[in-house]
Amino acid sequence: MKVVDVDRLVPERGVAVLVDGHQVAVFLVDGAVYAVSHRDPFSGAHVMARGIVGSSGDRVTVASPMYKQVFDLASGACLTEPDVRLPVWRARIEEGAVHVDLVPVLEPA
Repeated sequence: MKVVDVDRLVPERGVAVLVDGHQVAVFLVDGAVYAVSHRDPFSGAHVMARGIVGSSGDRVTVASPMYKQVFDLASGACLTEPDVRLPVWRARIEEGAVHVDLVPVLEPA
């Protein structure tokens, strides 16, 4: 599903989109796109697109703007709370637009 044109994205800044009824945060980092749940699992607020993009080793991460937990953008894994994950969607760039699969790789709670 096409969700946003690539030229509308600012590198390392998130944008919130709607995918099959789910709020999803999309990020463009070093030419790759990532799609994770916009809902912060710790606060319940839909804020992840406003998170701070960074890295941990070779992993691209986003820190929640609420309580600062850090998540791996590729897997959704929380680096500080191993049993907590963000749902993730497969995302890709096709013909100048970001496309996100309708079904998440990891289902939302």
